[in-house]
Formats: sequence, structure tokens, C-alpha cells
Amino acid sequence: MTNLNKELPAQKEPVSKPHEEKPSTSSTLKLLLGYAKPHRLTFVGVAFCALLGISAELLQPLIVQIAIDDHLVKGEGGGALIKLGLLYLGIAVVSFVFTYLQNNLLQYAGQSIIARIRKDLFGHISKMSMSFFDRTHSGSLVTNVSNDTETISQFFTQVLLSLVRDGMMLVLIIALMFSLDVELAAFSMLILPVIFIVAALFRSYLRSTYQQARSRLSRLIAFTAENLSGMGLIQSFRQEEEQLGRFTEQNRNYWTANLRQIRSNVLFNRTFDILGNAALVLMVWLGGRAVLGQSMEVGVLYAFVSYIRQFFQPINQITMQWNTFQSTTVAVERIQRVLETKSDVREPDSGQTVPLDPRDVRGEVNFRDVTFGYRADRPVLKRLNLNIRPGEMIGVVGTTGAGKSTLISLLNRFYDVNEGSIEIDGTDIRRIPQSDLHAVVGLIQQDPYLFAGSIVDNVRLFREDVTREQVIEACRFVGAHPMVLRLQNGYDTHLSERGSGLSAGERQLISFARIVVFRPKILILDEATANLDSETEKLVQEALTSVSQGRTTIVIAHRLSTIMHADRILVMQEGEVTEQGTHAQLLASGGHYAELYRHARQSGRERLPG
Repeated sequence: MTNLNKELPAQKEPVSKPHEEKPSTSSTLKLLLGYAKPHRLTFVGVAFCALLGISAELLQPLIVQIAIDDHLVKGEGGGALIKLGLLYLGIAVVSFVFTYLQNNLLQYAGQSIIARIRKDLFGHISKMSMSFFDRTHSGSLVTNVSNDTETISQFFTQVLLSLVRDGMMLVLIIALMFSLDVELAAFSMLILPVIFIVAALFRSYLRSTYQQARSRLSRLIAFTAENLSGMGLIQSFRQEEEQLGRFTEQNRNYWTANLRQIRSNVLFNRTFDILGNAALVLMVWLGGRAVLGQSMEVGVLYAFVSYIRQFFQPINQITMQWNTFQSTTVAVERIQRVLETKSDVREPDSGQTVPLDPRDVRGEVNFRDVTFGYRADRPVLKRLNLNIRPGEMIGVVGTTGAGKSTLISLLNRFYDVNEGSIEIDGTDIRRIPQSDLHAVVGLIQQDPYLFAGSIVDNVRLFREDVTREQVIEACRFVGAHPMVLRLQNGYDTHLSERGSGLSAGERQLISFARIVVFRPKILILDEATANLDSETEKLVQEALTSVSQGRTTIVIAHRLSTIMHADRILVMQEGEVTEQGTHAQLLASGGHYAELYRHARQSGRERLPG
């Protein structure tokens, strides 16, 4: 049995190209600040609530200190302690209220920012040229839109919160500690250099472990997506065990990287726990000696110990967020790399733009000295010249690799020509806005893509300006109406992804209905009947006859019946048009088309080779 590894799609290169530079930390922070700027007033509110909440929280040990030194030590109680107790309770309520407000404001701002990043990222990806998707993992892009944005969300809801709240708390605690006892406070500060040294030592290690884990996760997602897309092929060649083995290897690699990242985070965080506990023991010992020597009151020692415990809490929280900050930096770099990737196919400059009104388009297409290759050293089309008259139906045949699909990819401007030009009604398509171009050029592919949604939504592609009545009329026009009515819920039948549940012919009829709804002046069919049985092909052929009326039509076909009645048939070999004419003329000339035709007839099929 043939090994499936050769049949499955090859892994693509990462988004970044070898010559691209990694975004700097300053540029990633600039990107985050740019998205955060519209919410600056909200962040001011967060800081204000945090200040009030922290202040109320830090007053609590002082109230206890007053109760101990001014009342309990002197044997006093009664009304004064009740008042202090009520004050303590009131301050706790104030701390709760402002902490609640602070968290809600921050979540609102953070989630709003992430929603906008996701929208911008998806919008940017959807505008990229096909060459971008040729070299980019789909799994990597899914990770960018989902996981990386969630990581950035943690920056606003965790890291930023820690920097604001814990930073303020640290400053206020230091001030209160020095107000209680200068000597003990000074001893407490000796631990700060140690903390900075430990953080610096861990910084690069934490970053490398996270990058490795994210990279292996992207590969795992990409591998899974590719296998799900090719599951029919996997099962038909009985390659489940082979692919499971490959998946297990990818899964094990991610598991190993994940464990390494977790171990590094635990080691980092526990190191600070040890430092905090050691400092607390030192302060209790020094403070206890001072109390025994009667140079410090018991209440002051209680307050100081409370503050020293709280002193290491914000430090620990800030350091614990270091790995999240590292994760955020990596995630922003990945997203920034995508956002900074320029499409190879770009909108024309404002001074060169030629707007195209679909109602005024005649449909004349000209290829002028077009040379193109997916790699510069391997041209697929070589100085191609071709004129297609308005309303003409052109059939294109040729063996695999002759350049048939490349021809229509260039006309749709999925790629730009390397040399020469392609014109519609005398206008270079590079000067036409892409929205105008795609409104004029309609494409029906061999395997039409249907989205998860109703029949109506799939015909009008979720555009609300297209009415239900227009959809039904389009389906009637192409002969799809009886098929739709046979479905359980008719036009409201919900299709799953890719339209599973519909036959290839039924999906193709839906795609023809789209053409009727959007009315492009130039219609391209990329082997639209290649995988259909004879009965279904007849329905699709009738639909093609209907929708091609009054349109310039280019048909890439493997079936003779699809192109025999074309106004002109082009025969392509190695990126050049070697023959052209009607079916009868080409048979009479006895060239390559006649040979293809003879081969198809001898094999007992109406399918042309290639």
C-alpha cells in the first residue's frame, strides 16, 4: 500500500520569512499601547479604584495596632474597641467595593481590546494574497487568532492588574513600614537586589521555554487540521495507524515542551516563596528582640509583620506574572509579524485607481505578454497573449501543469503577473480596486465551498441586502429549486461545514445560484463538472448554459461535453496556447486536441487526460 505521507499536503513554512527581523520588545509594547489608547479613561478609573481599595486594605493592620497598643495592653476595652471593630469592618467593605469595580473595569477594557485585535487580525488575514497561504500554516493562523489573543487578554487582566495594584501596594507598604520602624524597614529592603538578580537569571530561560511550547503547539494544530481535511484519504488508504503514530510524536513533543515550561515556572515562583519566608523569619526575630528589649511595642510588631507579609505578596504576584508577560511578548510578536506582513497583491495607489462599475463592464479580457511563475526560476506561463471577446465562451484544455488553473488565478488576481498585464475592457486589473474586480469576475470551483449555515445564507453568502426571494429565484433559474424543496427544512436547512449531506452536484448547483445572485460579468468555471456523474452533470450543464448567457465565460474542463459547444477552445501546453479553435476545427487540424479527444474516446470515457 502506498505510504500516505506522500499524499498528504506538505507542511508549509512559518509565517515569517528567513530575512524578516523579529519585532523588538519596544515595538510590541507600542502595538499594545496603540490598542489600549481608546480605553485610557477606563484605565485611569482602574488606577483610582485600585488606590482606594489598597489604601483601605492597608489601614486594617494600623487599626489592629491601635487596638493592641492603646487599649488591650492597657486593659481598656468596651466602646472604643467596638468602634475600632466597626471601623475595621467599614474599611473592609470599602476595599471590597473598589476592588470589585477595579476588576470589572479592567475586564471590560481588556476584553474590548482583545475583541478589536481579533477583528483586525482576521480582517488582515482575509485580505492577504494566495501566496501568503501557500507558505503559511493554517494551524499557525488559527493559533494566532485564538490562543495568542487569549494570552494577550491575560496581559490586561492579570499582568496589568498586578503592575497597577501590586505596584501601588508595594509603594504604600514601604512608606508605612518606614513610618513604623526605620531600622526594620531598611533590613527588609536588602532582599530587593536578590529578587532582581533572580528575575534576571530566569528571564531568558522562561522566554525560550514558552516559545518552544507555542511553536510545538502550532505544529500539532496544523497537523490535526491537515489530517481532518484529508480524513477520507486516510481511511481509504488504511493509514490510521501511520497517522496516529505521527500525531503521537507531535503530541509527545508538545507534552515535553509544556512540562519544561511548567517546571521552569514552578521553580521560578517557589524561589520567591523561599525568599519571602526567609525575610519574614528574619523580621520576626529582629522585631521580637526589639519587643523584649522594650524598644518596640507589640502592636507595632504585629503591624510590621502584617506589612512584611503583604510586602512580599505584591512582589511575588509581580514576579509570578513575569512568565505571563513573557508569553504576552511572544504572542504579540507572532500577531505583529502577521499584521506587518504585506500582501503580495495590493490595492492600486489612489492616483492610479480606475473604479469599475459592474453595470458598465462589457467583459473583454486580454492577456498581454503575461509571464508568471510561483517561483521566479520556474515560469508556468510564458509570454502568453490571449484575447477573449465580450460574451464569448472559451474552453481551456491541457495536461496537468499546462497552466490552466494559473490562468484563472491570475484573472481573479489571487497572484500578480511577473511580467506583462491582464486587462478587462482595456484596464489593467492591477489598477482596479479588488472589491470592484471580484464583483465583476465570478468563480465556480471544482469543489465549491459551503459554509455552516442555511441554504439561503450559502447562496447569498450572508449578505442581508440579498433577499430570500432573490435567492429562491436564483435557485429556480439554475434548476436547484426542486432539490432544495426535497430537503427537510427547504431553504432553511442548516448545512454543516463544507456542506456535508449534499452531493457534489447539489453543492455545485448552490454555487451556480450564487453566480445568478451576484451577477458577475465574467464567469470562470474551474473543472466544475470533473467529479460529477452523468445525470448530475446534465443538471449542472443546463445550469451552466443558463448562467453563461450574456457573460464572458472561461471553462477549464476535463469532460468533452462541457466544452464541445464553446465558441473557442484553447489548448495549453507548458504555459503556452498551442492550438485554438472550435471543436470541429481542432479535430480537423489533427493536433494535440485531436489526440486528447481520440484518447478519451478510445478509453470509453468523455474525460480528457490531464
